[in-house]
Amino acid sequence: MLFGQSTCIPPAQQAAEGGGGRGAGRGPAAPPAPRDLTINAIPGVVAAGGKWTKVWQQAGNSADGIIPFKDGSVLVAQEDYDTVLKIDKDGKTSVYLANAKGIGSISMDQKGRLYGAHRTERPGSTKPDRDSIVNAITLLAPERKTIADKWSDGSTLTVRPNDLTADNQGGAYFTSGCLYYASPKGVTVAAENLRTNGIVFSPDEKTLYVTNGGSVVAFDVQGPGMLTNRRNFAPLPGGSNGDGSVVDTEGRLYVTTNPGLQVFDKTGKYLGLIPTPRGVISVTFAGPGKKTLY
Repeated sequence: MLFGQSTCIPPAQQAAEGGGGRGAGRGPAAPPAPRDLTINAIPGVVAAGGKWTKVWQQAGNSADGIIPFKDGSVLVAQEDYDTVLKIDKDGKTSVYLANAKGIGSISMDQKGRLYGAHRTERPGSTKPDRDSIVNAITLLAPERKTIADKWSDGSTLTVRPNDLTADNQGGAYFTSGCLYYASPKGVTVAAENLRTNGIVFSPDEKTLYVTNGGSVVAFDVQGPGMLTNRRNFAPLPGGSNGDGSVVDTEGRLYVTTNPGLQVFDKTGKYLGLIPTPRGVISVTFAGPGKKTLY
């Protein structure tokens, strides 16, 4: 991911530049402090005293880009297993889609088409075919095809897609430091000077919300890949950085952070925190009436 960049590096430069490594010389991590999991009431959102229930767990980068499925279950992207997994309310799993190389995040548009963000392998990958996995945005169902694996000038896509959201127009916005748009014409830069991660549309798809480090920004959607009126939507309390996001039917925005889910109304007013047992990166509503938070 290109977090922390102030601008989007032009494709020609990106192809020539290497990535940096993590800092060295750090001592062992301190044990995590106990988390306060008391859920306070947020009117219209959650009642006081609620509890989280673990329904499934698996090692590795294996549950990102979580989205609801039509039968009440959820789908998750499993980058380490090249699979889209289906998980029902009781934790029973089945492979919804196999051989999705490097799949790191998924999105379904209002027409039921499933899109995926694919990422090149990280250093240390032991996959035998790791060198053949490419950065790409694809259509996964009802048919499989590549939407874009190149920049609009025809050069190889050199950023690893992070989160994405499909736009019902045959394309998808995705994050990777800056904000991008993928269509059959290739990938273009939709917005610069951001530290993006999570991304989601408002219910009417006229507004696009994108996390920007410790805040959320909003854009008006004018057309495929065309965003205007960039504005600060809301700061994330407590110095948290935002990740995966979802909106409910009332337009309230839920953003995953280390302490839990930060909740805002559609005007950007902060409504409260739903604390989680651990830091969370992805969120959705599923189940009957989409009233269960995953």
